[in-house]
Amino acid sequence: MRVFGLAGWSGSGKTTLLTRLLPALIERGVSVSTIKHAHHAFDVDQPGKDSYRHREAGATEVMVSSQNRWALMHELRGAAEPSLEQLLRHMSPVDLVIVEGFKGAALPKLEIYRAAIGKPLLATEDSDIVAIASDRPVAGLGRLPRFALDDIGAIAAFIIAHLGLAGQDRGAAQ
Repeated sequence: MRVFGLAGWSGSGKTTLLTRLLPALIERGVSVSTIKHAHHAFDVDQPGKDSYRHREAGATEVMVSSQNRWALMHELRGAAEPSLEQLLRHMSPVDLVIVEGFKGAALPKLEIYRAAIGKPLLATEDSDIVAIASDRPVAGLGRLPRFALDDIGAIAAFIIAHLGLAGQDRGAAQ
């Protein structure tokens, strides 16, 4: 599996770009999964549901399954947060895993940048950033490719080419 990251400050539009990018990649014949890093406590379960009650009672893992999907919840119970590499080992094989967050991870990344947020470019400090998508032109940073945030077709084509998935690209129209 190839792994590619989306990095940017909170509010930059990473999730919005990702939800537009997924169909463009899939149309080009690339199977894609995602990993999203959360910086705070989160819960995918609902109080009162059986699976929630199982976790609250102390189960380390709870799997919920139906004819449409299954989900595995793993409680860390005080253990260290797993690394990206450990999480990737739990993923089913696909052509590409896109990682949202984990901006410190050593993997090729597209920086999503909005000047209005008032934060500096990550690319000035992160050599793993291989391109920038922004809502306005960004100067400097050598030869890093730059894309408009809404140029989803060009961003998809760049990721496919950068990761050597070019054989997958069927030239889908945007």
